[in-house]
Amino acid sequence: MNGLRLDDRDIAILATLAREGRITKTELAARVNLSPTPCWDRMRRLEKAGLIRGYRAQIDLAALGPHVQVFVTVELDSHRAESFQIFERVIARMDAVTGCWAIGGGYDYLMQVIATDVAAFQVLMDGLLESRAGVRRYFSYIVTKPVKDAAPLTALI
Repeated sequence: MNGLRLDDRDIAILATLAREGRITKTELAARVNLSPTPCWDRMRRLEKAGLIRGYRAQIDLAALGPHVQVFVTVELDSHRAESFQIFERVIARMDAVTGCWAIGGGYDYLMQVIATDVAAFQVLMDGLLESRAGVRRYFSYIVTKPVKDAAPLTALI
């Protein structure tokens, strides 16, 4: 953060934007008890510091049509730095992989995959296994219902 100090209002701005990215600047200023211009100045400062990386809409995938959401734990064949780099490059090109995290513990990665159905998910995983991504094994967990999907910042404040 390059020495950027955050006060309670900065945190309130971040938390509000994490929950409601489409809120008007005027409404945001009212919510954090600031006049609009100082609130906008703070927003620009938080954006320039890289704390706000972008704004997105939360899409209701069920409304778009049938789909399956799958979490996948992945173990690689090798734990050399080059193996991790190769895997990450392969995953970066796969649009169906909507999230991927390197994790500690028994597995190397946790992936979030969205596919039209289980068959499409399996085609994706077969392709990953056939690629030179270095996957030793994987375990898949199909989401049966969403229970909670909160903005990450709410856990920190």
